[in-house]
Order: sequence, then structure tokens, then C-alpha cells
Amino acid sequence: MPNRIRIDVLPIQEVVAKASPRAWRDGVVTHREQGVLTVALLDGAWWTLATRADLAIGEPVAVHPVAELVAAGPAWYAARPVEA
Repeated sequence: MPNRIRIDVLPIQEVVAKASPRAWRDGVVTHREQGVLTVALLDGAWWTLATRADLAIGEPVAVHPVAELVAAGPAWYAARPVEA
């Protein structure tokens, strides 16, 4: 398994993500504000996440809703859903 960069990821989040690899959902960053990303998932769902990930609009990502992670390239970031 390749080495991953982990930003604010708790050990339990990593364990959950590795134990349930089928939960990852692909998407694209559609909006970005200070500490908040909006991701359009390829299945049509939208997620707004509080995270330290500083990603560009249009960047492909993967979201793990169970582990509360967002991945971009080799980096995993903690990503908590934001209530609307």
C-alpha cells in the first residue's frame, strides 16, 4: 500500500476507510470557501464538508462518508459534513 499523506486524520478514521474500501465515492470539487468544500459526487449527490483540504475547483476527489475523509491524490484529509 502506498504511503499516504494524512492531514488531521484520526487513527480510527484510517482503520474505517481501509476496512470499507467500497464506501469511497468519486466526485469533483465545485465550490470552495475558507475551510469548507462542496463536492459533486458522480452519483448525483452533493456533500458540503468542513476540512483543511485546500483543493481547487474542478479537482477530482474521493469522499468516504463513513470515515469522514476526503482524498485528493495521495493525501487524505479529515472532512466533517456541514449541516445545511
